[in-house]
Amino acid sequence: MEGDTFSVLGNNGTQIDGKVFQTFQKSFVQVQNILDQNRLLINEINQNHESKIPDNLSRNVGLIRELNNNIRRVVDLYADLSCSFTKSVDASSEGDSSGKATHKRNKPL
Repeated sequence: MEGDTFSVLGNNGTQIDGKVFQTFQKSFVQVQNILDQNRLLINEINQNHESKIPDNLSRNVGLIRELNNNIRRVVDLYADLSCSFTKSVDASSEGDSSGKATHKRNKPL
């Protein structure tokens, strides 16, 4: 199935290219995996904090750094998704079947 192209019908009846859909799906899975990992990190950080054991508190420094790096990765993935979505919307609007520009102009009041 990898590399296959297929169309997915969106809610408003527009077609989404299969490769675009696969890219979105892959990115969302990556984000969810990172968020799941963050939940585990936060739980461990909380347990270490509550224990008040010096070694556990020292370990939290590294865990918090890892958490911050994961958050940066999620932000980057969402930024990439946003760019991909914008490009796909622009590409689909250029492929309008009427062949005419679809920009509407607002009349001044």
